[in-house]
Formats: sequence, C-alpha cells, structure tokens
Amino acid sequence: MPRTDRLLRDPRLSVAVERLGVDVVKGAVREAQRRAREGRIPPEDVPETALALLPGTACGLRPVINATGVLLHTNLGRATLSAAARQAVQEAAGPTDVELDLATGVRARRGRSALAALRGRVPSAGAAHVVNNGAAALVLAATALAAGREVVVSRGEMVEIGDGFRLPDLLVSTGARLREVGTTNRTSAADYAAVIGPDTGFVLKVHPSNFRITGFTRSAQTAELTGLGVPVVVDIGSGLLAPHPALPDEPDAETQLRAGASLVTASGDKLLGGPQCGLLLGDPDLVTALARHPLARALRVDKLTLAALKATLTGPPTPTARALTADPARLRTRADRLAHGLAADGIDVRAVASAATVGGGGAPGVTLPSAALSLPEPYAAALRTGSVPVVGRLESGRCLLDLRAVPEQDDERLAQAVRSVRPGGEGRA
Repeated sequence: MPRTDRLLRDPRLSVAVERLGVDVVKGAVREAQRRAREGRIPPEDVPETALALLPGTACGLRPVINATGVLLHTNLGRATLSAAARQAVQEAAGPTDVELDLATGVRARRGRSALAALRGRVPSAGAAHVVNNGAAALVLAATALAAGREVVVSRGEMVEIGDGFRLPDLLVSTGARLREVGTTNRTSAADYAAVIGPDTGFVLKVHPSNFRITGFTRSAQTAELTGLGVPVVVDIGSGLLAPHPALPDEPDAETQLRAGASLVTASGDKLLGGPQCGLLLGDPDLVTALARHPLARALRVDKLTLAALKATLTGPPTPTARALTADPARLRTRADRLAHGLAADGIDVRAVASAATVGGGGAPGVTLPSAALSLPEPYAAALRTGSVPVVGRLESGRCLLDLRAVPEQDDERLAQAVRSVRPGGEGRA
C-alpha cells in the first residue's frame, strides 16, 4: 500500500495541495487507500484514484446544469450570474476602493457605484440602499419605521415565503405589531383607512408572488393608499425593476414608485438576475434613515456582492433575461438536434414540448413554452450524481431535461453528461 507521505510528494498531488489545501488532498488519498484495502482497486491505482476523487475547487459547492425548466430555482441558487458579473467578482476579490475615494484619500460611501447604477435603472427612485437579501430589506424597514408600532397589512397578503418562513413571523420579530385588514380574498382602500392612527408605522403591500387567488377578489392598489398620511411600503419580491412584456401581471419597482409608494423592497437574485441581495428604493429621506439605522450595519453586503450587482445592472443581458425571452422554436431546434445525436448512440431519448416556469417566488401561474429531452425515469438520479451533475424533473414517468434555463453553449456538456451515465450506474463517469 503506498504510504500517505510518499503519495503527497507525487507532483500531481503536490500541485493539488497548493490549489485545494493539504486536508482536502489527504482526505482523497485516504479514501483511495481505503478502497485498495477493501480490494475495490489495486494498490497501484491509489494515486490515480486519489486524483479522480479531488474536487474541482475548494468552494464546497458543485456546479450543476439546471434542466428543471425553473428559471430561478431556489435550491440551485436562483439567478445565474452573467459573465460580466463573474468577472467583476474576480476583480473585486483583492483590495478595492469599496469605501475609499481615491481622488481625495478620504472615506466614501460604500457601494456608491452600484447604488448609482440601481438608481439609473429605476429613475423614480430618489435613493437606493442594498442589504443582504430581500427578507432583510423588509426587516430593516419594519425595524426602523414600526418597532413598537403597527404595520397595516391585508389578510390576503400574509404570505409564507418558503421553507416555513412566514411574513407575519418575520415582521413581528422586529418588534412591530401587525394590524390585519380586509379578508383573504377582498381588501379595499377603505379597510386600510379605517385603522390608520397615531400608532401606525406604515402600510405594507406584499405581492403574493408564489400563489394566485382568483374569482371574487379585490385588492387595493398602491395609488389608492398614498393619501393616508403614512408611508406606503411595497414588497414586490421578485426584483423586476421595470415592466416586462412577458410578465404583464408582475409588479415592478418603477411602476410602484410612480404610483406613490414611499419605499419598494425586492430581491436581487430573482428576475434582476444578479447576486443575492435586498434592494430598497424610494423616498430619499426614508432610504437615508434606513441606511443610517444601526441594524443596517448587520445587514450590509460585501464588496463581491456590490461588484456583481453593479455589473448586472450595467452589463449585457443576464442569463435570466435571456432565458425569459428565449425563442420556443429555437429551443425545439436544439432539443431535436440533441435528441438525434443521443439516439444515434443507442439512448432512449426524444425531443418533446415542455412548459417552463419563472420560479423563485415570481410570476405564479405563468408558463413559458419550452422544449425538453425525454429520457427513461432512472436517468434522473443517474444524471444528478454524474461527474457533471444535471438536474431535470420527472413527468409522466419520464425524466425531462428542459432547455429554457440551459445556455446553448452548454448543449454539448449536457449531451456528454447523458452519454456518460446509465441508469443503475452502468457506464457512469
């Protein structure tokens, strides 16, 4: 059995130590040695096996191909960063002028270029601030404006945002008291007006972004609430900054501010297509007060997020934007080409029509025409655990690999991943 110290002197493993760290490489060596002791590999194969067991990077996360048909899949990290945003993160990894004015040598506002870019994309915003996620934006607003006071909100907008996190619990944790008005399906502006008083911190409108209520319904619009004498905070959730033709019913920041909202909160890693962060846009005095609140320090974003956000706002269309506007005919052409090539290799595959969704708590009920590769059901698990993990979905007893969220330049990687696996592990790479 090759000794650990001798294996670590192998030039290939020595290079890996510099890239991944000695503990990671030792772990791979010991696993390879264990396999040799169990008779699963011959001892002379230990070095090659150890190399094969090494991760590609030290980050602990495995890149996957998102073939689920959900553009913003929460379990897969939501929005894919653009090439411009990725480059910006690399450039910001070292020392930067994140809080320094190089011309004067004095301290400057943190993230000023990203904030300026955000205001440029939302002209009706008098000011902008960024925190570490969408829920944090709402928490900061509630803490600064309504701790010990009331937040007036419709019963039909008391949403659960995922993984058991509920909006009422989030707001109450800030010290605010909830004043519910209306009913589940109908709430009017008069319902809000009837309870406004000295203890009102603000009126909150929440976009029910992960469900829809249809039938006998009514909800007050932002413009109807702006004359009540208290701030109107609108949580649009999905991060759409301006109207989008593919999502006519999805609220956006610019429209809400023009309608009179005092403050709009949103997420940066959803329809905006950027890094995880929370956006606050609106009245300059209000935003400044929130940015100076002591809690804002605990919720601030790092320089990497600011760099990625700036590049997302000013760079070329994001992968999310491209997926949202993908041509269904082009998707079908890609699926047909991939299916033809894979079928020639003896794989049970066919191109089929599919329906994609936005996901990430955005655009509930909206489906986007797409195309997919249809494979036998056992491929789902085999692909998830392959050398290049591919995550699809199961439908009618088949594994579907939807192409709408898969960049066209990844088509060959997707095809190779399918070729490299066989249900049950046969031929798995």
